[in-house]
Amino acid sequence: MVPLIGIEEEYLIVDPRTRHVAPRAAEVLAAATDVLDVVQEITRFQVEARTPPSADLSELGSQLRAARKEVASAARSCGLAVVASGIPVLGTVMPSPLTDDDRYLQGRALYRALQDEISICALHVHVDVPDPEHAVYVGNHLRPWLPTLIALAANSPFFVGRDTGYASWRVISWGRWPVSGAPPYFGSFGDYELALRALAESGALLDAKTVYWDARPSPRLPTVEIRVADVPLDVADSLTLIGLIRALVVTALTAVRRGDRGLPIPAEVLRAAYWRAARDGLRGDSLDVRHGTLVPAAVMAGRLLEHVRPALAQAGDLTFIQEGLDRLLRKGSGAMRQRRAYERGNDLAEVVDDLIEATVA
Repeated sequence: MVPLIGIEEEYLIVDPRTRHVAPRAAEVLAAATDVLDVVQEITRFQVEARTPPSADLSELGSQLRAARKEVASAARSCGLAVVASGIPVLGTVMPSPLTDDDRYLQGRALYRALQDEISICALHVHVDVPDPEHAVYVGNHLRPWLPTLIALAANSPFFVGRDTGYASWRVISWGRWPVSGAPPYFGSFGDYELALRALAESGALLDAKTVYWDARPSPRLPTVEIRVADVPLDVADSLTLIGLIRALVVTALTAVRRGDRGLPIPAEVLRAAYWRAARDGLRGDSLDVRHGTLVPAAVMAGRLLEHVRPALAQAGDLTFIQEGLDRLLRKGSGAMRQRRAYERGNDLAEVVDDLIEATVA
């Protein structure tokens, strides 16, 4: 049986005249219809769209396109626009204006200046799993492939007027949080529960929702949640990543049922692979953490495809994902396309204009 998938995408609100992010998410939410699940996020620069669960990638694509168009239409009615970018390209964002919510304000007291750059946007993919224990072991199996997903999804090279030199500055910024980045390797579910108790005792967790690892058992749903990717520039890129992620989960579940709890890649090696993928994206080399060797990022993408080929074929998604991956490698990630837009006019306003158009293309 092909698992159901639920999607969350986060978008930034911008002023189309200045191209700066605008803290007016509440106005956009008020203008959105009740047809779609569009909700507030941690800052007033952001909104989040959620899809109902589906096993069909084509249906998910229709839902995401409808969500993006609805949010964009609501923004236009307020004289605003939305962009799918992992981090603000232009504007004054520090400290970020938090949404008026007790939980977010408690987070400000706990995490302090870490929240200054919290206006970041990701793609979250929920995939059905039998229980939280399976979700933990799936995370073990996903760890070696998370840097490849970072490279494929990279869509945040510019931050408030500056070229960071990275393909995904969101990954670097987010990595400073106490419970973020790649999940640790857990040899047992008991080890996972002990770790969460220690993290709670340390004060690093506000609640169960602040376990922000890039693969985690969802605190509210019977899913594993993969949250490693920048929000992609367009829906076609989102669907390619979603299909690859579900296939990774299915491949991992097959291994877990055989008693395989995954390869224990050292955390420091995985951290270096994250850094390399966030810096170079698809333009450079990636660290294959299973072998400790550098290979072109496109080669790692091909290895990922081969790893999940049986799961893609089982779901009927193989041709669709092959074509999507070929397109992504040919056209480039969102970061590469943002840089091409900048090179056309040597102006970051050109980048934002391109983002506005691509978000609803």
